[in-house]
Amino acid sequence: MRVALLGAGRIGRLHARLLSATPGVDEVIVADAVPERATEAAAEVGGTAAPSLEAALDTADAVVIAAATTAHAELIRASIGRGKPTFCEKPLAEDIAATIDVAAAIERSGVPFQLGFQRRFDPGYREARRMIESGDLGTLYNFHLSGHDPEPPHEAYIPQSGGLFRDFSIHDFDVIRWLTGVEAEEVYADGGVRGFPVFGKYHDVDTAVVTLRMTDGSLGVLTVARHDPLGYDIRAELYGSKDSISVGLGPRTPIRSVEPGVPPQAGPAWPHFLDRFGDAYAAEFVRFVQVARGEALSPCTARDGVEALRIAEAATTSLHEHRPVRLDEIPG
Repeated sequence: MRVALLGAGRIGRLHARLLSATPGVDEVIVADAVPERATEAAAEVGGTAAPSLEAALDTADAVVIAAATTAHAELIRASIGRGKPTFCEKPLAEDIAATIDVAAAIERSGVPFQLGFQRRFDPGYREARRMIESGDLGTLYNFHLSGHDPEPPHEAYIPQSGGLFRDFSIHDFDVIRWLTGVEAEEVYADGGVRGFPVFGKYHDVDTAVVTLRMTDGSLGVLTVARHDPLGYDIRAELYGSKDSISVGLGPRTPIRSVEPGVPPQAGPAWPHFLDRFGDAYAAEFVRFVQVARGEALSPCTARDGVEALRIAEAATTSLHEHRPVRLDEIPG
């Protein structure tokens, strides 16, 4: 299988390395709007640099999109228009209307498609889901999600990110749907600028909380921040009638106890998402090869992308309007 990788930035280079090591992938064809980046990324993995995005699309058997968010919708349409099995990093498009539109196009096409929410492939999250599905956790009472980045992005990224919830927290919104098997019903969000005034310049926040009421009555809270001095902290804590569990709590979790006699974490702390979820990204591509071959159904569909973004939209609306927002207020 020849796989076209569209986009050779930070996540694109990771994907080039992972794809080159994925069983069943014979050649990685790299294309980027900046040809020099494609050449460098291809050389790193023994791949082929394509002269253009169109050339890569035309010669590949399947497509992985890791370009800038603003290019996702156009590249998805170009790929499925050629009938190529397609993987795309989140999100599908820049806003909810465009996301709904491109999801509908994907569904009409019948072309195999997988969206990149890599936490679904992390062993800890998969075990938590198994415990909920099997009943080992019992009735889910409530949950706490943590999403803390080690450092804020460069200023140029902020105005095109879509805001904290659409850019960062959308992973948490997707994974809680996937873990529990139920949808969010109502969201309330609040936030502010606690450490980095540049976010206020773009009407964004660097620190926030979100409360969620799910359709089965379970309740949860998400804490999210653009800066954690200890490292990259992504956790899920789930409290049920039979057990209480945590995903992401271990020797590399960037948090420390101040209780007397409690030893520090063994470390080193997770420095960034590429390190924390490297194995999950690799497993994600193993599954995509199976999806592209028609051997498996998509584990993360375009519709999943719509639903996660609807929660992010509700949280963003709640933040700016200072009120609870029901999900039925958000188009779907």
